[in-house]
Amino acid sequence: MTTSPYAPVHVLGEVLTNRKVGAYRHLTLVAPGIPDRFRPGNFVALSTGADRLARRPMWIHRVKPTGGYGATVELVVEPVGPGTTWLAALPAGARVEVTGPLGRPFALPKEPVSCVLVGEGYAAAPMFPLAERLRERDCAVTLVVAAPDEAHLLSALEARRSARAVTVVTGDGSIGSRGSVADVLPDVLAKAGAEVVYAAGPLATLHAVAAAAEQAGAWSQVAVEQPMACGTGLCQGCAVPVVGEDGVARMVRACVDGPVIRGDRVRWDDLAAEVPIG
Repeated sequence: MTTSPYAPVHVLGEVLTNRKVGAYRHLTLVAPGIPDRFRPGNFVALSTGADRLARRPMWIHRVKPTGGYGATVELVVEPVGPGTTWLAALPAGARVEVTGPLGRPFALPKEPVSCVLVGEGYAAAPMFPLAERLRERDCAVTLVVAAPDEAHLLSALEARRSARAVTVVTGDGSIGSRGSVADVLPDVLAKAGAEVVYAAGPLATLHAVAAAAEQAGAWSQVAVEQPMACGTGLCQGCAVPVVGEDGVARMVRACVDGPVIRGDRVRWDDLAAEVPIG
């Protein structure tokens, strides 16, 4: 019996750095075994103290070598609830239990194609390593980075190094275009000649991306966030309504059957209102 090279591991990680960047905290963790198993779209689940049973899922933003520590993982944490606030306050040297990488990652095209990547808020985190993998396959990459305001815009400067073309959009117009992803995406898809569209962000944004991609004749893959207690599929608490390839409606689990799901398979009208991971 062989073990998949991508099988998740459970480790006691160590916080190497904790930096404030805009509205977020960027945590760099030493978590042996996770970086070499990572694929864009994977996430990790972190314990958040002895008094909280449920773990918190976090997108992996970067995997990179860091000094003598080998490869490390960087997470983007928005402190909005007790769990994420606890994580955001961890000092360098703190220990935290980490399980990962978890979830179904983004599928990469076999041939060079034109790809549009859409990320909103902290959920833009997986778009950056995805852009890197796509460029390695000679895909043309266009990136759309969105947020309610400049403080919640993730890595706008890095985005310009990661893609052939970048569109920045904020709800208040503090940087880039004023509006939403839905306002700018049809034009972006047309200019890019998009064949594949990837997205991560709030539910309304993912729905808009799936609809715009279908209108443009492109495939879409969306990373759907649902509240997760375990991150391993055991609790059945992160159900997403979809239509299977056989045309039959069913429920899948965001943590193991997703989080990446084909946009045209999600039953958007049946999907519950977005609940942020806190």
